Amino acid sequence: MAARALWKGAISFGLVYIPVEMYTAVQEHDLDLTMLDRRDFSPIGYKRYNKKSGKEVTWDDIVKGYEYEDNEYVVLSDEDLKRANVEATQTIDIVAFVEAADVPLTYFETPYYLAPSRGGSKVYALLRETLRKAGKIGIATVVMRTKQHLCALVCVEDKIVLNTLRYATEIRSAEELKLPPATLKAAGISDKELKMALSLVEGMSEEWKPEQYHDTYKEDVMAMVKKKIKAGQTKTITAAEAEPTAPKASNVVDLVALLQDSLGKRSGKAAPARPTTAAAKPSTSRSKTEAKASSTSAAAKRKPAASRAKAA
Repeated sequence: MAARALWKGAISFGLVYIPVEMYTAVQEHDLDLTMLDRRDFSPIGYKRYNKKSGKEVTWDDIVKGYEYEDNEYVVLSDEDLKRANVEATQTIDIVAFVEAADVPLTYFETPYYLAPSRGGSKVYALLRETLRKAGKIGIATVVMRTKQHLCALVCVEDKIVLNTLRYATEIRSAEELKLPPATLKAAGISDKELKMALSLVEGMSEEWKPEQYHDTYKEDVMAMVKKKIKAGQTKTITAAEAEPTAPKASNVVDLVALLQDSLGKRSGKAAPARPTTAAAKPSTSRSKTEAKASSTSAAAKRKPAASRAKAA
């Protein structure tokens, strides 16, 4: 956990106030790529500049403002933003308790840890155990960084986690999506297909162990970086290859055959190859290797006997 709290205030729980501090609950491990000028591979920089004078501006000289007319601004300091509604900027106000399952996953955004600050341990524990026993989550509002967030307070082990939520107006409608019918019969799913799919799910079921999952794509990119460094190709720009033509997809798919193959693979049995009409991406690299080997073999057979004798 970061040593420095992102936000300090209190949870408003009825007439009870729980002093808390908020800490980030996630840390990003994105692939850090720098943008370069392809002409000399120098890094690209960005400047904060005054649009009127064109001169660079330091952070100490930057203030926030609201444009109420064209090129006319009201300057708002951090203290102004706080005074606009002191209570909103200092409290996590619980407005309702709901069933966690009633909030779709599309609403959840970013998690934060809440920890009790001085004098808040007992009431913090009370709210935590209340959430646990009731099996509900608290829906609240909080102001962070000049924006009011809807959020959910969730009991996770011995912690209360605040997860910011998207507002309903931020969730796009799915009405334009062409989705299969909601019933098995209308979707054309047979009982046998469903039963086999459930068997596959059962065979792939295991305990949740998050530490076993990692960013394999980032690892592959870093392996390529090391390979290019070793080969002295640090300034080589690899040209894009032509995309292979994908086979046409078809709605006529033998699901039973595919499920049987999947079940056989999960159980360690060698499943026989089955031709299907489901679109499958060809293995381009393997095809090229096999073609090269075949070409080399054919060339060897065509080599004159005299040359072979000389080589021997």
